[in-house]
Amino acid sequence: MARPLKQRRSTVKPSGPLGMRLTHPDRVVFPEQGLTKRDLAEYYAAIAPQMLQHIANRPLSLVRCPSGTSSKCFYQKHPVTGMSDAIHRVRVKEKSGTTNYVFVDDATGLLELIQFGTLEIHPWGSRADDLDHPDLLIFDLDPDPSVPWKRVIEAAHEVKALLEEIGLRSFPKTTGGKGLHVVVPIEPQVEWEPVKQFCRQIAELLTARRPDDYTTNMSKSVRKGRIFIDFLRNDFGATAIAAYSTRARRGAPVAVPLTWREVTADLKPADFTIAAVRQRVRRQRTDPWKEFWVLRQRLKL
Repeated sequence: MARPLKQRRSTVKPSGPLGMRLTHPDRVVFPEQGLTKRDLAEYYAAIAPQMLQHIANRPLSLVRCPSGTSSKCFYQKHPVTGMSDAIHRVRVKEKSGTTNYVFVDDATGLLELIQFGTLEIHPWGSRADDLDHPDLLIFDLDPDPSVPWKRVIEAAHEVKALLEEIGLRSFPKTTGGKGLHVVVPIEPQVEWEPVKQFCRQIAELLTARRPDDYTTNMSKSVRKGRIFIDFLRNDFGATAIAAYSTRARRGAPVAVPLTWREVTADLKPADFTIAAVRQRVRRQRTDPWKEFWVLRQRLKL
């Protein structure tokens, strides 16, 4: 089993939000909104207590845009020179050998990701101290552009209902895009391959019931007019956008965890901006996923 590597403490002098250094704070990272690197850091500093529940101690894939969305962005999952010990490393076995992946476990680490120009954070479905056993399932509902939003909402509720038929509770999340995620917490007892096959069976069952509405084929031509039920998020090394993460897209949207009562045709994911999400969290009396963290569900394979 892979184990996190111990790191030395950083000696970088603090100077930014939450005492973290922040270079080029006035650099505009979302030009259309005029949002700067400092704005982004302040958002993540404010949202850290909620977001860390979703990403702490999980290997991460990052979308880094060091000069903002108007310039080149790229994926990264390995540490680079200059990252302090606030960004931890975990050894992961790949086909070509063993390498380090990054993860964080506190607000300092989260803000250092922002210091390195991160605009999107995508965690694994398993934790750094138990990589081989996922503790959540994700059904990614990815609609063809021709599919109306009302149909995506109906699809999310259909996934929820099918999961309830087999005794599993689920939780919805916007993705910062045109789809929705339906997420299921599970006990980390089953390895990735049977988990992936279980999710494939759920997706194929829904497709068999409504073949004109759903597909499990990622081909663009097959997906026309349908919703792609992406079960491939449930595999070793696969990731999905984190709750409360920004997206490197027009409008600077944020992925947001929801209650099922909010999943209606009136839901407008584009309204979840940085400012709106900060206000939403301040107003919330309880975490919309509060039961997610205490549920003890087992897959019956």
